[in-house]
Amino acid sequence: MSLLETLAEQESRLVFTSFDNDVALALGAFLLSAARDRSLPVTISVRRGQQRLFHAALPGTSADNDEWIDRKSRVVDRYARSSYRVGESFRAEGKAFEVDSLLDPRHYAAHGGVFPVIVAGVGMVGTVGVSGLPQADDHAFVVEQLEAFLATTA
Repeated sequence: MSLLETLAEQESRLVFTSFDNDVALALGAFLLSAARDRSLPVTISVRRGQQRLFHAALPGTSADNDEWIDRKSRVVDRYARSSYRVGESFRAEGKAFEVDSLLDPRHYAAHGGVFPVIVAGVGMVGTVGVSGLPQADDHAFVVEQLEAFLATTA
């Protein structure tokens, strides 16, 4: 399976049955606990629509990580796909997101780390993301934690 196929499969599989403030807070706390256990220098964000419901910044992060999450979240909001998948889609076509998307790179970043929050029968309702690791690692951490979190709520 190609990377793009894997990324698409993750989005079709990692789906919530419902998503409200309580679920968002539990998800954020779940990611925070896992990041602390591994001493990862990440900033974590969980949003529903444009409202940030959970935000945490661990040691080793800075305000730059907040900006990265915001830029990656705007990509997910616009394309309804993970920020990593959007960037990989452009790269697979031999294009550069920063140039070919015609979006201002000061506001949009198609780098891994932010994933759409998808509710079955509804669609995308928000985002969950991290910033602080290399993009593939940011993405992998979010996916791994979503898989574990959804397994506990099923």
